[in-house]
Amino acid sequence: MIEQIKSYKIKGNPNNPRIVKDSKFHKLVASIKEFPEMLKLRPIVVDENMTILGGNMRWKASKEAGLKDVWIIQADNLTDAKKKEFIIKDNVNYGEWNWDILANEWNTAELDDWGMDIWKNFDDMVQTVNASNENDEWVGMPEFESKEDTLKLIVHFENEQDREEFAQKHNIELTIKGKTTWSTTYPYSARNDLSSLSYE
Repeated sequence: MIEQIKSYKIKGNPNNPRIVKDSKFHKLVASIKEFPEMLKLRPIVVDENMTILGGNMRWKASKEAGLKDVWIIQADNLTDAKKKEFIIKDNVNYGEWNWDILANEWNTAELDDWGMDIWKNFDDMVQTVNASNENDEWVGMPEFESKEDTLKLIVHFENEQDREEFAQKHNIELTIKGKTTWSTTYPYSARNDLSSLSYE
């Protein structure tokens, strides 16, 4: 028999192997707030000790949504083995979605809000983008600051003649000459090991 009781009278099942990740949990909470009648149509299943066998996440989401009362159905006279079996079977999805029907009869944005893992329908994505404020995504973002630092490109040459030809071809003025390197931007004296370098 389905009955409504205070949420605090129910015990969560610490051995429930089914979890809902944060993003999906928040969607479940929102779904319950929008459609609390669903909980009566799909009550939480508890054993004789008021420990949840089915609906652990719905119970947690109901509390998060601020509901004080929840709908339950009590499963009496189940052995411990049958309780464990029920917990698993209650969470097994035997069927598969008919994606053609879903695509034609439901809005994918709503399905996503309801916590379903779905493909992204291009038309729905366009509709969502068009309905939003394009500036919202920039709220809280830092102002763009251009950097004056130039990109440094290091080119290694086999010999000085190749380096000179490269500099002439690209109109590069070599301004600093170190022990084993030439540079157009900064000296390499800070480097610890120049043994592997020839000309730059």
